[in-house]
Amino acid sequence: MSETTTAPRPDERMKQVAPWRRALIRPELGGICGTILVFMLFGAIAGDSGMFAAEGVLNWTVVSAQFMVIAVGACLLMIAGEFDLSVGSMIGFAGVMMAILSVQMGWPMWAAITATFAFCILLGAINGWLVIRTGLPSFIVTLAFLYILRGLTIWGSVYFTRQTIIGGVAERAQGDWLAAIFGGKILGGLFTWMGDAGWIATFTKGNRAGQPVIDGVPMLVVWAIGLAIFGHWLLTRTKFGNWVFAAGGDAQAARYVGVPVNRVKILMFMFSAFCACVFASCQVMEFGSAAADRGLLKEFEAIICVVIGGALLTGGYGSVIGAALGAIIFGVVQQGLFFANAESSLFRVFLGMILLIAVIMNTYIRRIITGER
Repeated sequence: MSETTTAPRPDERMKQVAPWRRALIRPELGGICGTILVFMLFGAIAGDSGMFAAEGVLNWTVVSAQFMVIAVGACLLMIAGEFDLSVGSMIGFAGVMMAILSVQMGWPMWAAITATFAFCILLGAINGWLVIRTGLPSFIVTLAFLYILRGLTIWGSVYFTRQTIIGGVAERAQGDWLAAIFGGKILGGLFTWMGDAGWIATFTKGNRAGQPVIDGVPMLVVWAIGLAIFGHWLLTRTKFGNWVFAAGGDAQAARYVGVPVNRVKILMFMFSAFCACVFASCQVMEFGSAAADRGLLKEFEAIICVVIGGALLTGGYGSVIGAALGAIIFGVVQQGLFFANAESSLFRVFLGMILLIAVIMNTYIRRIITGER
């Protein structure tokens, strides 16, 4: 007597999704397409302007890195379902605090930088705590801190120095190990060798004759790449990354399954403040000074990078890689218009168009693939 075997029935709860469909609903799609289009556009209109020579590449890479540093923090926070509109003011505040502690009060540069980071991260925790405790939208709470920090920045600068720009930071940072982590450069020997080999241009006149036009990669670029890698790893390879998505997708449901939503959100506010401090530190070391008006509108630029990269304003969906691509688009467009000798005011026009196209494309394709209405 033979026994008949019945094939196991497929689990109706498990939906098979084709690889191409998974690719199309990735949040990075808009950023990838936008990056390709931007490079094609400026390759056509500014390809012979030096934009894609070694010095030109470094130029727009540094600008992109500025946006990327703050975009990574904004991305993680937005995926967790919150906004931080105080990022720009935090940049100005951190820079001025660093300069006051080192130049005016005589602190060692490493101590001034450490104290600034600690205090600004504490402010980020206060932002998150207020959002959680009051139940107010993070838009309102951080908007209040935008004005509070900007006012304190201007007041502190004028009170201690009678001016809004504080110089002398470069002298205080000379030889400081922690300042070098934010204001130094790496791979100088590599570029010297490339210059000697004729692979990149060298100076032909003056005291720098024979030296390469690029003397190293600024630490700002290193920080940007490092933060992007860390953010991507955190989101995609750790349990905490799942918590971030859950906290932004449906906070109440996440709480029911044991996700510490409040702690996740506060930590993301703290990380956003950390990224703002990294930006401020690199900027202060680059210019050798701090200014009370630095960081204006950076919070909106960070959010735009994240949205171009495919994140949803409602939270629970996004990608650090997409935000990094949004930052690259930002930097290439800004510097590409300069290399193309276009009117600088067109930058905002281009940026608005790219933002609109990326959001529409992401939304439209996701609706087609997932059947959302």
